[in-house]
Amino acid sequence: MSDVFRHRLALATCAAFPRLTNDDAPLLAALPPLGIHPEPCIWNDPAVDWAGYDAVLVRSTWDYFEHHDAFLAWLDRLDALGVPMLNDSRLLRWNSDKRYLGELATHGVATIPTRYALPGTLRDTLRTFHGEDVVVKPSVSGGAWRTARGRVGAAGFEQAVAQLPDTSAYLVQPFVPQVADEGEWSLLYFDGAYSHAVLKRPAAGDYRVQHEHGGSAVAAEPDAIARAAAERALAGVAALGHAGTAYARVDGVRVGDRFLLMELELIEPALHLASHPGAAARFARQLAERLPALARAGTR
Repeated sequence: MSDVFRHRLALATCAAFPRLTNDDAPLLAALPPLGIHPEPCIWNDPAVDWAGYDAVLVRSTWDYFEHHDAFLAWLDRLDALGVPMLNDSRLLRWNSDKRYLGELATHGVATIPTRYALPGTLRDTLRTFHGEDVVVKPSVSGGAWRTARGRVGAAGFEQAVAQLPDTSAYLVQPFVPQVADEGEWSLLYFDGAYSHAVLKRPAAGDYRVQHEHGGSAVAAEPDAIARAAAERALAGVAALGHAGTAYARVDGVRVGDRFLLMELELIEPALHLASHPGAAARFARQLAERLPALARAGTR
């Protein structure tokens, strides 16, 4: 490594995006002037020498939920090697199962009402929602993977549910029409400080806001209610013993005069850097401030 670089930072990704996504390009450009050599690394590539890095920043590991046990084992391996992670590995483990929503709700965070179905109990749980429009998703998932939406009891929905593996735990939530009508907000925070936001909308006739399902995202400024709710969610994370997030994306929806948390993305969220000039530089600066202490901790 050249003397101009003080730190080597692995940016963990997946095989589908070996050089990261276009959205991370501004971050790759912002790090070298700060003395940080960023290197994309596929998280489950056995050839990667993780011990050779000062830290690992998790970015586009967008298949981790399909290989959850392997992902947790990878975190264990990095811990054993003494390689610091951003966000830290304990937080990543906690955030990898969406049952964290229930924990946040106990700390006063307003969330979409959620029922949890243990493996093998989804159909029993759904019977209590007969006739209601619901969304079903695995507690470990992403990108609308193995997600079904429809009216409980309707033939099409029941057929979709029948295709879901019985071995997973699931979340059952009422469908919130505001997601389709008004959109879903994503508020981005770096080192606990608000950076920027986007409003995501699904394609016509759909409810999924992800790009791969035809959704779109535009730069937008949330109101004070959304900002306050997002900050309560982050305070809830800290109250649960996970203070000091390097990055966080708070996803939620306005319902009347309330902002309801849908998900708290602390593992591999798209950060919408490309559409917000200055956001990558802000993120890079706080990474540069964190790395010296992390590098020292990793050598102990």
